[in-house]
Amino acid sequence: MLLSVTTRHDIRRERRQRGSRCLLGAFSLPVLVAAVFGLANAQTPGENANPDSSTSGKPITLQEAIRRAQANEPAYAASSAESRASALDRSIARAGLLPGVVYHNQALYTQSNGQQNQAGQGVGSQPSPKFIANNAVREYASQAEINETLGLRQLAGVRRADAEAARAAAELEVSRRGLVEAVTSLFYGSIAADNKLAVANRAHREAADFTVLTSERDQAREAAHADVVKAQLAEQQRERDLADAKVTAEKARLELGVLLFPDPRTPYTLADTDGVPELASRAEIEHAAARNNPELKSALAALNVTNADVLAARAVYLPDLDLNVTYGIDAPQFAVNGPDRVRNLGYSASVTLDIPVWDWLSTEHKVKQSEIRRDAARVALTAAQRRLIARLDEVYSEAVAARDQLASLDASVATAAESLRLTKLRYTGGEATVLEVVDAQNAFVGAENAHEDGIVRYQQARADLETLIGTM
Repeated sequence: MLLSVTTRHDIRRERRQRGSRCLLGAFSLPVLVAAVFGLANAQTPGENANPDSSTSGKPITLQEAIRRAQANEPAYAASSAESRASALDRSIARAGLLPGVVYHNQALYTQSNGQQNQAGQGVGSQPSPKFIANNAVREYASQAEINETLGLRQLAGVRRADAEAARAAAELEVSRRGLVEAVTSLFYGSIAADNKLAVANRAHREAADFTVLTSERDQAREAAHADVVKAQLAEQQRERDLADAKVTAEKARLELGVLLFPDPRTPYTLADTDGVPELASRAEIEHAAARNNPELKSALAALNVTNADVLAARAVYLPDLDLNVTYGIDAPQFAVNGPDRVRNLGYSASVTLDIPVWDWLSTEHKVKQSEIRRDAARVALTAAQRRLIARLDEVYSEAVAARDQLASLDASVATAAESLRLTKLRYTGGEATVLEVVDAQNAFVGAENAHEDGIVRYQQARADLETLIGTM
């Protein structure tokens, strides 16, 4: 039992020291590369070479990692930009239902045809313009125009913009939850890789100590030299495992660093959570998933978009009512009053009603097109509902199985540690073979690695479940 307690103490001490040792070895080569390519010279004078040095001494929590990833991940940034742009499209569509005001100013000169007419304002004749559409040789317009178009198509446009904005918001939430899921996987994967590195260090020291033990027993004629050879082979394998664990831990840190920092080589430590969080009940999960699932909201918004398209296509059958009110000056003089105190300032109003009669069935075909797309959107909505039901069952079952196995994995680690301690005592007393000790060492390392994998599996399953129901 003393060996088991000492071993666990070494593992905890190794986990505390793993950050400084791994980062020192991993950063020696990147610093050299940065010096060769002049990356340090690209910084402004006085700028710190470490873009986020404040994080080196402060552990990063999962929520902090998610926040940093949302600021650095391009796909999430694109979804966020699309959502904001769609919200502006909705505002633009609603503004189209309101009257538009334009202040129009124009000065027009037309060549005279040499004749005189009485068409202009005031008493007496004036030169006649060559262009019959113009009223005088010189004409000035300064008018405020108010235009409004009333029709079903404008209302359909607003509905479509609202649905597009809702779909963009749902897609943004889908992107956010996908990013959260990825960050959670990398976060706990990096912690597990560091823990496995600590296990590999402990296993390598234990193999080296066992090699010394077999050598001493060989010199004392208490064991065969074959035991020394077997122990040396096991130690060499532990050296290779340690090298692989270092590479794996560094890869995990760099993959997470890509999402967290401008420079993925920035040193950082992760805040490992203690304990295993509990799962919500099945009824609570199903209720939250039906209410907060973004895939369903996106599919429903897509259906609303197609419904608005159908309404807009059918609106072409109906007439549009155009209203226009003009107030200002349209006269041969740029003045409020013309000759003989004629009032130039005034207004005009017009109402236009365009009734569609015949368009060679193009409107009917557009209506059919929109209805076909609407039917496809309905199928997509029902498929999203089925996928949600199936995925919810799969993820919940995975989370429950992973949670239930954690206790068994803890017991396996404790059992393997005790088995190794007893086997080494039996070998020291001459009652066990070297193969039994090596097998016990392998079993202990395998149990510890399996325990780390089990934690990652549960945390990943829990993250999948929480992102599915919208609580993370």
